Amino acid sequence: MKSEWVDFKVIKSAVNLQVVLDHYGINWLRKNGNELRGRCPIHQGEGNDAFHVNLVKNAFQCFSCKAKGNVLDFVAAMEECSVRDAAVRLAQWFTIAEPESGMVPSKEAARKHADGESEPVFNKPLTFQLKGIDPAHPYLVGRGIPTEVAAAFGVGYFGGKGSMAGRVVIPIHNEGGELVAYAGRAIDDSEPRYKLPGGFHKSLELFNLHRAIGESNPSKHVVLVEGFFDCITVTMAGFASVALMGSSLSEHQEQLLAHHFDRICLMMDGDAPGKEAVSAIALKLMRRAYVRIVDLRDGKQPDQLACDEICSLIGK
Repeated sequence: MKSEWVDFKVIKSAVNLQVVLDHYGINWLRKNGNELRGRCPIHQGEGNDAFHVNLVKNAFQCFSCKAKGNVLDFVAAMEECSVRDAAVRLAQWFTIAEPESGMVPSKEAARKHADGESEPVFNKPLTFQLKGIDPAHPYLVGRGIPTEVAAAFGVGYFGGKGSMAGRVVIPIHNEGGELVAYAGRAIDDSEPRYKLPGGFHKSLELFNLHRAIGESNPSKHVVLVEGFFDCITVTMAGFASVALMGSSLSEHQEQLLAHHFDRICLMMDGDAPGKEAVSAIALKLMRRAYVRIVDLRDGKQPDQLACDEICSLIGK
């Protein structure tokens, strides 16, 4: 049997730490210039600023548990495996094919692969649906999501088995309405707060896009938010809405927005990361659509607002 191909140099060039963090659902790191900082996902320590990721150098370091290195070292630490096994897993997760005749992909090809631009990288539709989802769970009631709304979005508590057990699950569909993943929201203080399945590329999707481009939105207007519950709340207020599932806009997400909408209202979180992200996102989208920014103050998030407050801020 042919041994699994592994080329450390190719994999380190083709996969950046940002997409690997997305793969693990690590969404609590704060952006600080070219760095991400926060609690260490490897040792799950208490230090809120111990773990640093340098996005330019594609390297990480934890000043608490002393783990450091490149993307291979990070996966090896997370998976508790060898560096070679980490390379094999990365090659499988991100569909990195063996170069023909020993050729190494160009830096541009590697960059495109890392950014999700190359053709092999996509989210495959799921071949199953989770059963026994409870849309009337107290967690959702506490967040102001009526049972009928949760049921319409397919959102609810999952008490079954598997990686999403004991979480509120949120179905994610692609542009054509095919189910491609479930996100799992912790209902207590456990981490990660949001869990995404391995191999899912959130940078290739916009949550709720398939509904926002439906016949109910002939105006081609949309409200762009960060999170799942932000999107659900804005939709409840009567506006077509999609969510980035984070605070960064990928090139593919930009293309989806420009293709389907001609007026985009940015309603990012009112915290520091949201305020930092909104300007960069607006600059990208202004080239392709009319963009309006709604400024949320005092660290507010859209899902913390009442429907009449959202209507007042956005306007009918």
